[in-house]
Order: sequence, then C-alpha cells, then structure tokens
Amino acid sequence: ETKALLDNSTFYYIITTNMEGKYTYVNNCYRRTFERIHGPIVGERYEITIHPDDVRICEEVSFKCFSNPESTFPATIRKHDGRGGFVITQWEYKAMFDEQGNPEGIFCLGHDITDYMDYHDQLKNAQSLISQKQNVLREIVFYQSHVIRKPLANIMGLTKVLERMELDQNLKNICEMVVESSRQLDEVIRQAADKAYD
Repeated sequence: ETKALLDNSTFYYIITTNMEGKYTYVNNCYRRTFERIHGPIVGERYEITIHPDDVRICEEVSFKCFSNPESTFPATIRKHDGRGGFVITQWEYKAMFDEQGNPEGIFCLGHDITDYMDYHDQLKNAQSLISQKQNVLREIVFYQSHVIRKPLANIMGLTKVLERMELDQNLKNICEMVVESSRQLDEVIRQAADKAYD
C-alpha cells in the first residue's frame, strides 16, 4: 500500500530487501537517483550503494527490527553520489514477515538530507564563530571596564585635586576640559559595557 502510494514520489525513497540483503523493490525516486550510478539495482546486494562504514549501521538496525517487529528504527546512511562523494540519507526501517510469520526482509522509507546536514553544519560553524566573537567582545569590554577605566579614574581624581589648587584661569580652563573629556570617555566606556552585556 505504501509502495503504491509513494512509487512516484519526488522526495521519498522506498526500498525493500530480502533476508539475503538483496534489493527486491526500489521506487522510481530511488531508481532515478542511484541506478544512474550503479546500474539496475533490484537483485543486487544493498551494500553497492552505501558507504562501507555504514554497512554495520544497516546490520544493527535490521537486527533491532527483527527483535522488535512492531517498531520502526531510524538510520542515517551515506550513499555514493557518483562523483566521489556521498548523499546523506535518513531512513526508517521496518521488519517484513510473510503470511506464516517468517522473516521476509526489510522495508525502508527514506529521503535525502544532504542539504539539511550542510545547512546544519553551516549553522553550527556560524554559532561557533558568533560565540568566539562574543568572547572577544567580552574580553574587550572587561579590558575597557577594568584596565582602561583605572588610569582614567586616576586622571579624573588628579584633575579634582588640581581644581582645588590655586591656578590661573588658563590652567583652570584646561583642567575643566580634562575633567569633561574624562567624564565623556568614562560614559562611552560604560555604555559600551552595558551594550555588550545586554
């Protein structure tokens, strides 16, 4: 029933294999994608289409299917793309039994998740880069708040001392300008710190 429903699917692969691990059925989507690489697939062993390291995954998931026949089990399998790389596919496996209840093979429904995995990797890389940039920004803010503000506070304190001294008007004006510039710089540093921690 599911085979008939999705035989001409654009997105979903359907395959079945027998107990010898040979393809007994592939839908048109799977055929279009992988027969151009491997030739006719039905009757061939399932290993011809997959990354050698993923054969074990298939075996483990198949074992789970027959151990728990009422359940389906997921598997992520790399398939040869015909250009030296791999298509990443996501599958649901289910054990099949004949009318007498004897194991007959595995039914698999899958789809290509290569683009999703690429986007996922790009997102993880972007998140990592953002995290690194945030750490650098926090270091800069800490440096500004604790390292730069200390001598700035000293300058402000010294100008306060100078304001109380007997100075001519020219030096008083300079002192006031130093106080005001120090206050403005302190405010800029404070605002940058507040923004970084928001």
